[in-house]
Amino acid sequence: MTIREIRVVPDPVLRTPCEPIERITPAVRRLVTDLVDTVNDPGRAGLSANQIGVSLRAFSFNIGGRLGYVINPVIVETSGDQLGEEGCLSLPNLWYSTRRADYAKVRGIDLDGKEITLEGRGIMGRMLQHECDHLEGHVYIDRLEKDVRRQAMRRLRAQS
Repeated sequence: MTIREIRVVPDPVLRTPCEPIERITPAVRRLVTDLVDTVNDPGRAGLSANQIGVSLRAFSFNIGGRLGYVINPVIVETSGDQLGEEGCLSLPNLWYSTRRADYAKVRGIDLDGKEITLEGRGIMGRMLQHECDHLEGHVYIDRLEKDVRRQAMRRLRAQS
């Protein structure tokens, strides 16, 4: 079991779009194992590869007792609207009300190269969108209103 260190803003790896995984190699298998081991901790809902310093398109999740991962995820559908508190392991102790679609559906592959679909409403829908944002080089505070985002960045700097 390997629990990896979480990168925090302003680490540039968090602002770099991740590359697709072209082949399932032993290194990719280790990455997925590390992602799952690292997210399998109380209070953690999702974890993208760049949050542990790897710029590849994969994330793991731990929602409602369901633990898993997806490689090369792409959001294929969203609907509805939710406004709720959101936080991030890469932005410690910062929680802000963030607007997201209520429902999200993601397609990707597993370690056998088989297509998988993840979907959900509420926290699952929020997590799918949050982790896919990470893989594009975005963090959730990018979605906040300008003045609230500025406040979040001030709080983040004050924590350092």
